Order: sequence, then C-alpha cells, then structure tokens
Amino acid sequence: MTAREEQALPDGHTIDAFHRGRFWLVQPAKGGHRAGMDAMMLASSVPSGFSGRLADFGAGAGAAGLAVLSRCPAAQAVLVERAPEMAACAEATLAHPHNAHLAARATVLMADVALTGKARHMAGLEDNTFDYVIMNPPFNAEADRATPDELRRQAHVMEEGLFENWLRSAAAVIRPRGGVSIIARPESLPAILEAMQGRFGSVGIKPIHPREDEAAIRIVVRATYGARGKLALFPPLVLHESGTGQPRHHSDQIINGVESLFGD
Repeated sequence: MTAREEQALPDGHTIDAFHRGRFWLVQPAKGGHRAGMDAMMLASSVPSGFSGRLADFGAGAGAAGLAVLSRCPAAQAVLVERAPEMAACAEATLAHPHNAHLAARATVLMADVALTGKARHMAGLEDNTFDYVIMNPPFNAEADRATPDELRRQAHVMEEGLFENWLRSAAAVIRPRGGVSIIARPESLPAILEAMQGRFGSVGIKPIHPREDEAAIRIVVRATYGARGKLALFPPLVLHESGTGQPRHHSDQIINGVESLFGD
C-alpha cells in the first residue's frame, strides 16, 4: 500500500507513497497520526465518476482527499484539519513535487468541523458549497488509545457527540443530493445512523473484514443528503486470504485506487 523514501525529512517527517506511487504524503515520523488503510478505504467509497467539490473532514496530512483526486481526475478537494501540525503536513504534501499533478485541485483549510452557525462560516466552511464530504473521525474510546502524545490522542480518541457534530456540519455544507461517507468501527453504527436521521437517506453500509471467518473491524457508511431511500447492507469486503494472510486481489485494487469500494 505504501512505500517510504529512504530518509525521513530533517524535521522528523517521512514521505510515503500511496496508490502505488501516484501520490505521496508528508506525515509525522512518530507523533501524531499516520495515514493507512482507513483513509484509502474511505476515499474508495466516493464514486469513480465524481467530478465535484469534496471536503475531507479531519484530513490530517491529506491522505483520503488526495486518494479521491488520484482516482477521480475531475474532482477538487478541500482538506479540512484543525490541528496546526497536521495542517502544515497537508500543506507540505501539496507542495511536494511528487504531487504536482494533484496540487492545483486541492487546498488546505485549518478549521474545526464541529463548529456551528456563524463560527463555522467564519472558519471557511460555508453552507451548500460542497458536493461530497468524507470523514475519518477519531472513533476510538479513551481506553483503547491511551497515549502521551497529544496530537495522536486528538486524531484517535472520540469526543462526546462527535458523530452528531460532524454529520450536522456535513449536512450544512453539502449541496442538496450531495454525498457523505464515513469510516468507523462497527459499534459506532447506531450513533452514526442516529446522527444521519432527518439529514441523510439512501444509506449504504459496507462491512470490512480482515478475513472471511473473522468479524468486521470497520464499516464504511455512505449516504445522500436529503434522500429518502431505504438502508442497504452491501456485501462485505474481505481484506486477506484466511490461509496465507496475503491481501485479496479485490481489496488490493481498492486500497490502491484502481477500483471503488461500492463498485461505482
């Protein structure tokens, strides 16, 4: 999924390749959040023909947003991140020469997506300005991710009311019939569906299983703003072969931006 350049940057960051080298990410070598499979799965939920304006909530160094641009050549993205350190990584990512073919279609916005009303507008997240929102929020309980690193804690540990706050903001900034995708742990599904109630419909759920005989470790939930369609449970995606532990061909294609998660 990723390959690393031989030397870390002098300021304690690394440059890592995604989508088999089609884009690169500048991210912290140790502290803070390092992007991986979750970001690639989230990005793959956006339809391959998407050509609108996308907001990546909680973008970190920009992995998911750039993965969408890598697969969707007519899309544009705003990488929304509240932590100054990670927003700086996203800026460095866009400035890196390996990403010159994507940089013109992406910008970084340092803002807290949980803001409401006028404060959200003043931060640069105006109503009805995006066609799609993707989000990889901090969805772990405090006990699951005990860490002395504050930047990593912010990226991983869920705050109270997180899904309600993030999906409320998504509903505000998305244009009618726009889409939203979120990746989380399976136990977060009730809170996600509750937060979507009255805002998003035609909900699709894709379970992600490490192996076919193991329980799902992630879910990707996709929905449409203002839609009234029924909830659909899609066939699961299995990441690895049970016997060998090797990545399955289909999951490898999805993670590397060749195919979309929902088949569209």
